[in-house]
Amino acid sequence: MNAPEDTAVAVRAESQAAVVRALLAVLPPDALLWNSEDTTPYECDGLTAYRQRPLVVALPETLAQVQSVLRICHALDVPVVARGAGTGLSGGAMPHPMGVTLSLARFNRILKMDPVARTATVQCGVRNLAISEAAAPHGLYYAPDPSSQIACTIGGNVAENSGGVHCLKYGLTLHNVLKVRGFTIEGEPVEFGSAALDCAGYDLLSAVIGSEGMLAVVTEVTVKLVPKPQLARCIMASFDDVRKAGDAVASVIAAGIIPAGLEMMDKPMTAAVEDFVHAGYDLTAQAILLCESDGTPEEVEEEIGRMSAVLRQAGATAIAVSQDEAERLKFWSGRKNAFPASGRISPDYMCMDSTIPRKRLADILLAIQAMGEKYGLACANVFHAGDGNLHPLILFDANDADQLRRCELFGADILETSVAMGGTVTGEHGVGIEKLNSMCVQFSPQECEQMFALKRAFDPKGLLNPGKVIPTLNRCAEYGKMLVRGGRISHPELPRF
Repeated sequence: MNAPEDTAVAVRAESQAAVVRALLAVLPPDALLWNSEDTTPYECDGLTAYRQRPLVVALPETLAQVQSVLRICHALDVPVVARGAGTGLSGGAMPHPMGVTLSLARFNRILKMDPVARTATVQCGVRNLAISEAAAPHGLYYAPDPSSQIACTIGGNVAENSGGVHCLKYGLTLHNVLKVRGFTIEGEPVEFGSAALDCAGYDLLSAVIGSEGMLAVVTEVTVKLVPKPQLARCIMASFDDVRKAGDAVASVIAAGIIPAGLEMMDKPMTAAVEDFVHAGYDLTAQAILLCESDGTPEEVEEEIGRMSAVLRQAGATAIAVSQDEAERLKFWSGRKNAFPASGRISPDYMCMDSTIPRKRLADILLAIQAMGEKYGLACANVFHAGDGNLHPLILFDANDADQLRRCELFGADILETSVAMGGTVTGEHGVGIEKLNSMCVQFSPQECEQMFALKRAFDPKGLLNPGKVIPTLNRCAEYGKMLVRGGRISHPELPRF
């Protein structure tokens, strides 16, 4: 090592020793990790292309311990990154090299199930699916169902405002959470929302949900539960042209139908998932739609008939309707396993997440196909088509630096094209570190400063999840210059820097 590197190592070691000493005063030894072999499992979340070992990992078990950790970090000016199950896909839980990763995995208890009020109060580390499993004996369930619901935690869902395949009808996390409790970086207890229809003072619940750990550390969540529908059936519709499939989505919504789920997959994706789970997908189709109806048997029969008619008129080449619950789950198994199926056919993938107006679905899919040729990388697509939320999975090898570079350019192109089509750079995966540059395209420097102002109101020192979500003005200026130099601003709708 040269002198600067030696100095950096020494500074890190000194800082680590000071933080460990302070935290051992409030945590038992088995709740603190700092050796490299112990902290390596925490170096990234689901965005594995970017990794960084934390200074220290804290694993508290009680609220008092969480509060004490935050107070110590605030006093020492040490950054804090809260972490749940690590299933996020935008690098939101990637550690800070000089900070504490606050693992909340041990907060995994369901505190209260109220079938009369149709609510559940749970700790932040409870798995999404575990809420529905606990509510099932009461004929209830928690509606938001991300594909990672078997593993992802409700605290992470709150941080990212997660959705799922049924979010079109039942809403995102924001629409299904009544109240959250937690702590500020200073260790002050805070509560947002209310079990009532309104809450005292400013209602900041919607500011905290989706804030990606930037404003507070959430420890407890009260969610809404909904009755399990009497019946659900799913249509699988095949199309020989992606534009027809995209237009069919708009036609379903235009007909006044709000399906329980409306998903779209292109041919590369259906091939990947069919080889993995054998869901019965049409491998000759250029795209397929999964359209679900739920409710009473009479409601479902009527809605399935209406949707089938709309899909046929839109150009569907084949329509299959699930005949029982087993077949319905089989249809959805492919969609739910899109990400692991992609992992079987490529060393790595980067899952993008943007939104566009529904009427532009075909346009963005054709644009992505052209980008694949431009960057020399394959891409399989799965969409929450009903609300225009895209999940293109760019396939690459992270061990190849040039492929990673091209993948990053490909992803940025998708996000910026989405903005040019009237959409946004994120839907439900958050910004994290992945989309910082693309935020510069969607938001002006003045808008970014307003976001920082909100963060400063909660976290004046900027210690909670620093360096993520909101790009600095300098970063935006540099990114703008790079785009202009590279000739990458090709959309007249996008801002000039």
